[in-house]
Amino acid sequence: MLTYTNHLRRLILPEYGRNIQNMVDYCVTIEDREERNNCAHTIVNAMLTLFPVTGDAEEYRRKLWDHLLIMSEFKLDIDWPYEHVDPTVFDAIPDPVPQERPGAMQYRHYGVHIPRLVEAAAAMEEGEEREALIFMIANQMKKTLLTTTADSVEDARIFSDLRMMSHGAIRVSPDAMELQDYKPAPAQTGKKKKKR
Repeated sequence: MLTYTNHLRRLILPEYGRNIQNMVDYCVTIEDREERNNCAHTIVNAMLTLFPVTGDAEEYRRKLWDHLLIMSEFKLDIDWPYEHVDPTVFDAIPDPVPQERPGAMQYRHYGVHIPRLVEAAAAMEEGEEREALIFMIANQMKKTLLTTTADSVEDARIFSDLRMMSHGAIRVSPDAMELQDYKPAPAQTGKKKKKR
């Protein structure tokens, strides 16, 4: 009968694969300490074959021995060639990364950075630099909107969104500023071109 991998125990370090994990599980069950030591060295050599040394060889071998200990769930009792990693290191949970709530974004289709740029442009004094920044922001908004909208994008919509996002601080008429024309990128067909 066929055994599916989703019915098997979850791999601790999946990059080494199920066979290495099975070797580690077997090594833990060996009663003779010398045979268990030999088995552990063989497993590390197999891991080294799968992932050859890159960089500092000594540090890399230490990492493989730490991985062996982690894969054994810290149960492997052998003569370790290096001082191994402390299991309590894995007990600490890192602090959560603060994230802005996506539901709070009114103009999600523009992303997070465009509203920040609009806010910065609204705070600037009138002048050429501000006009140049508004022009670049408006063009980027048009490009971004084209990726989410299949139809062509009217400049009037971009300027309306700019006014709304800046709470009326940026007012540009379509007659005063002409944005660049962009075409949506064609959808990929999945066919590769033949080399000649």
